[in-house]
Amino acid sequence: MIKLQIIGNLGKDCITNVVNGKSVMNFTVAHTEKFRDAQGNQKDKTIWVDCSYWSDKTGVAPYLKKGTQIYAEGVPDIRTYPKNDGTTGVTMTLRVFSVQLLGSRNGDFAGSGSESGYSGASASVSSGGVNSPSDITAPIDDLPF
Repeated sequence: MIKLQIIGNLGKDCITNVVNGKSVMNFTVAHTEKFRDAQGNQKDKTIWVDCSYWSDKTGVAPYLKKGTQIYAEGVPDIRTYPKNDGTTGVTMTLRVFSVQLLGSRNGDFAGSGSESGYSGASASVSSGGVNSPSDITAPIDDLPF
């Protein structure tokens, strides 16, 4: 099995469709790599990956907006097609198995989500059962390691 992982920004908002009774989310991820050419000039190379996520767990779709940084994992799906000039064209689509939200360019949200939907997690932690550092009274040198 070939597994492909990508971290990048969405080029446009996710589109959700129903095909043969199954939900599919389609989105495009861009990854820009910086490098120096033979003359030492800084260059950028952007690779676009078309992604299709066949899942009934479409709760994450509203959060897949243009500019959002995501992590997607899946297997490549290679397709060939005839071009107008008679040659054969090739496209690669990532058949996504899982997706996680990493952030956005605007900083609209922090935390991460998964294929089951955006968890709404942020940097804050609920105080239920978690002590703050000032509440800890045990000596620091009694650590178990």
